[in-house]
This record gives sequence, C-alpha cells and structure tokens, in this order.
Amino acid sequence: MSALPLAHAPGQWRVAATRRIEYELRKADDVFDPQNDALLAGGRSRGSRRFVVIDDQVHRLHGARVAAYFQSRGVQARILALPGGEEHKDEAAWRRVLQALDAFPIHRRDEPVIAIGGGVLTDVVGFAASCYRRGLPHIKVPTTLMGYVDAAVGIKTGINFNGHKNRLGSFEPPRRVLLDRRLLATLAPRHLRNGVCEIVKLAVICDAGLFDLLERSGADALASAFQAGASAAILDRAVGGMLRELAPNLYEDDLARAVDFGHTFSYGLEMRHAATLLHGEAVLLDVLASTVIAERRGLLAEADGERVLALVARLGLQPEPRLLEPAHMWQALLDRIEHRNGHQHVPLPTAIGACAFADDVVFPEIEAAVAALTERMTGHEPIAQC
Repeated sequence: MSALPLAHAPGQWRVAATRRIEYELRKADDVFDPQNDALLAGGRSRGSRRFVVIDDQVHRLHGARVAAYFQSRGVQARILALPGGEEHKDEAAWRRVLQALDAFPIHRRDEPVIAIGGGVLTDVVGFAASCYRRGLPHIKVPTTLMGYVDAAVGIKTGINFNGHKNRLGSFEPPRRVLLDRRLLATLAPRHLRNGVCEIVKLAVICDAGLFDLLERSGADALASAFQAGASAAILDRAVGGMLRELAPNLYEDDLARAVDFGHTFSYGLEMRHAATLLHGEAVLLDVLASTVIAERRGLLAEADGERVLALVARLGLQPEPRLLEPAHMWQALLDRIEHRNGHQHVPLPTAIGACAFADDVVFPEIEAAVAALTERMTGHEPIAQC
C-alpha cells in the first residue's frame, strides 16, 4: 500500500493498495470422517473452537457425524442449524447467524466459521462472516448440486432484501471450499435437477465439451445422484469451467459476464414465485427464453437451439414456460440494467459454448420469444422424472 501526496494538488493524497485474493477448492471424500483433516486445515486444530452453521435438513442427516467429528478432534464446536430455501435467505437469517456468533467468541483469524449446506446457507453465512468484526475467514461445504457447481465456487455472498434477490451482499473469498460428492447422494431428485439446470447453463454459454458430455452421460449421472459413471467428469468440468469464467473477474469489474446467462430474467421470476420455483429452475427458463431470442436474431443456428431443447428433455428437467410472463421479464431486465451500470449486457448464445452480449433487447422481442418457446416445447415432451 502507498499513500502519496499529489504534486499538482497540495493537501490531497491518493491511497493505492493491492490485496492478494487466494482460496482453495478441494475434493474431500467423506469430509465428516474423523480421520479426514480437511475441515480443520487452515486454522488452529486441537484445543480450538469452530462456529458451524448447518442446513437443518443436512443436520437431520449428518448432524450426529458433524458433532462427533469435532468432539473426536478435541475442538469445541457451536453448531447452529438454519432452514434453507430461498424464502429463508433474508435479514432474519443473517441476524440470527450474527447473534449466535457473537455469543460464541472465536479468534478473528485462525478459527474459521464453517458453513455446511446449500447455496442459500453458504451465501447467508458468507455475508455474516464478511460483516462480523469486519471479516472472519470461512469455509464452505456445499451439500447441494447447485452449491457444488455454482454458489460455493465464487466469492459473492448475499441475502434477499426488500423483495429483491441478493440485493444486500459482499465479495468475501472463502478460505477454502470442500467438495464432497458423497453428500449429493441424499438429495431429492428435484434438487438434483435444480443443480443440473446450472450445469446446462454453463455448457450452453461457454463449454461445448461439457454440453457434449451432458448429451452422452448426463441422464445416467443424474439417475445415480452423481455417484457413478461420468458423474465426476461432469462435476469437475462444471466447477473448472465456472472458475475459468469467474477468476479473471472476481469483483465484477467487467459487468459483461458470460456466467450471467440465465440471470437476466430469472431474478424477477424467482422472487415472484419464491414459494414454488427453485433458483436453477428459474435460470433454465431464462436460458431457454434467451436461446430463442438468439435464434430469432439470427445469432444462433436453429439446429443448436434444437439441441438445447432436446438436452433439457433428455435430462427430464421439465421447465414450465407458462411461468414466463413478458411484462415481469421486462421489469426484471430494467432492474438488471441498474445492476449492470446502465447496460443490458444480456448474454446470448451464438453457438453451443459461445456467446455475445446484447444491449438492445426490446419488449416485443421478449413477447415473441416466450410465445415461440411455449409453442415449440409442446413438441419436446420431457422423459419421466428420475
């Protein structure tokens, strides 16, 4: 860091500082095995403390093992169970974490907070960690497919506020992210499909090889809850692809981001149907509408658009296009313009695995795309649910 006087402006100084951002993602099989050091690496171990926040559903399944892990390692743990789900991603949950944390003192640097759960929980806990004492280290253990390939991978945290998704938040790098594929085995089929929607998004917009892999092996991986076959290859490629997109632009200095594909209309859609629509399901509807917009503009070949629809059907994802209401999509786009500093920056596929950005999407175009998508999907009946 430097603080230098400005030669041309006496009485003024300019401060310049660079902070190194470095965190680790590590595959950690059976992360709650007492012989596995991963949960305690990067901090004091025996004789120390850990503040642990765990999704209440995960706590029912794994809470006894989590408690036994810390007890066997001689670590005092305060375990707080919180409900997951988008409806609980709010100020009340954030405050509850902070209040419990304040009642269980931990060292500021060498006793990292641990978040075990889906993307909602890791976002809430990450935001709390960024606020408490102006920042505590934290570790993420994603337990959903959405968390594994998306929410836990980057450095964004946040909560919903005033009817808007992720309106409050921060950039707070985790100390590490522990990826245990075994935890996906207990997920309900709908939550597995929810995560697959995010993988499809990534494949369509920036990874043709991942798209090919999903066409060949995605249905089998999904049927095995990502425990067999090409599951590991799909997950590794999805995580690696997400990191390639995020790492050069962690703080979103460039607001034209390929990974915002599926996040133009979906935020408004998701908040409007918060009780019935999961994040990945909203993203997939956005992906399909954006794909049709790209086709109608002549950016994307119809054959590629058909491949996208066929893959969605093959994976049994069953999006409901009747939830796409053009008026609400337009309002969501107007909100995204504010978020993207006055630009639409709408990612549109130009081929499988490639994209361009549009800044001139208009309301009639959205109406026409929704009508065309709804009509076309009647010819792509999804296979039976897994």
